[in-house]
Amino acid sequence: MPATYGFLSTYPPTQCGLATFNAALATQLNTSGTAGVVRLLASDNVSGGIELDRSAPRVVHTWHTDNPSGWAAAANALNRFDVAVIQHEYGIYPGDAGAEVLPLLRALKVPSIVVLHTVLSHPDPLQRQVLERLAATADALVTMTDTARQRLVAGYDLDPRKIAVIPHGAGSHDTLAHREDHDRPQLLTWGLLGPGKGIEWALRSLALLGDTDPAPVYTVAGRTHPKVLEHFGDAYRDSLKALAAALGVTDAVRWLDVYLDQADLSRLICSADVVVLPYDSTEQVTSGVLIEAVAAGVPVVATEFPHAVELLVDGPGLLVPHQDPEAMAAAIRHVLAEPGLPGRLTGLGGGPTLRWPAVAARYQNLAGRLLADRAPVAASAVPA
Repeated sequence: MPATYGFLSTYPPTQCGLATFNAALATQLNTSGTAGVVRLLASDNVSGGIELDRSAPRVVHTWHTDNPSGWAAAANALNRFDVAVIQHEYGIYPGDAGAEVLPLLRALKVPSIVVLHTVLSHPDPLQRQVLERLAATADALVTMTDTARQRLVAGYDLDPRKIAVIPHGAGSHDTLAHREDHDRPQLLTWGLLGPGKGIEWALRSLALLGDTDPAPVYTVAGRTHPKVLEHFGDAYRDSLKALAAALGVTDAVRWLDVYLDQADLSRLICSADVVVLPYDSTEQVTSGVLIEAVAAGVPVVATEFPHAVELLVDGPGLLVPHQDPEAMAAAIRHVLAEPGLPGRLTGLGGGPTLRWPAVAARYQNLAGRLLADRAPVAASAVPA
C-alpha cells in the first residue's frame, strides 16, 4: 500500500512561492488520494487568484500562526499520516526565527522530511540555533541545490548524512504549442514583486538596448508581494514605473499585475525570447522561477545568485554581475543576436529530471528509506 503524506506549509489560495511549491509536490504525491495538508495561515494572509488542481490534497487542519501553541494540534494532524513533509522558511512559523516549528518536530511520531527553502551563509545566532535544532530532530533534510548542501555542511553543526539534494520541480511546458510570433523580441521577468528583485537594473539594461532593431519589449509579470503591499503599498512598483519614464522606455515595458495560474504562466514563459533574472540577492539558493525557465527551454540571463551560478554555468543561460546593467544588456544582446545561440544555451534545460513527477519520485524514495529504517525498530517493540 502506498505511503501517505502529511504536508506542513502555506498553501493556496495563499499567494507565495512556498505555497505553490507545496501544492505541486503534494499533488504529485497524492496518487492514492490519502495525502493531506496542514496549512499555515497568518491573520494578515492575502489570498486569492490561485486555483488548486483537482488532484491536489485537501486541507486537514489549519495552524493559525497568530494563536499561541498551535503547533500541538498541527503535530497531531500530521501524525495521522505515514510521513510528514515540512516546508521551512524562517518567516512562516511563529516565535523568534520561527522557533515554534521545533516543538512540532519533537511531537511527531512519524518520519519527518524538512525541505529547506533558505540556507543562510551568515545567519544570526538565533537563526543558526533554530536550524541546527531542526536538523537534529528531523529524520531527513532536503536542499534543492548542492550549493545549499555545501553551506549546511560547512557552516552548521549537523549530520551531513541526513541531507538529500532534490531539485525544485517544474511544470511541463509545450514550447512549440505556446510559441507566438512577435514583431519585437520578448524579455520576461515574473514572480512576486518587491525590493530585491532587481527590476530597476533590468529597466536600465533595457534602455541600453534601444539601438537594437527591433528593440525588445520587457514584460514584468506578478503581483506585489503581500507583505510588501501590506507595509509599503505599491511604492516599489510605482518607483519602477517612474524610472521607466525617466529612462524613456515606458512604451517598451508591459506590467502584468496578476498572479498567474500554471497554464497562463506556461504560455507566458514559452512566448519569451529571454528570461531575465536581475535579482540583488547573493543568498538565494533556490529559485522556482529559474527552474521553470530552464525546464521550458528559454534562455536565461541572470545575476550571479547561488542557484543561477550552479545551474547556468556551462548550461542554459548567461551570468552577469549584480547591479550591472551594461553587462546585462550585453548578455541579452548576445542571446538575441547570435544565430543558434538560444538552442545551444537551452541544450541542458528541460530535462525530465526537473519535471515534477521525477522530483516527486525522489521524495517517495527518500520516504521509503525512512520508513524502512523505522520498521526494524517497530518490529522489535512487538512482544514475542
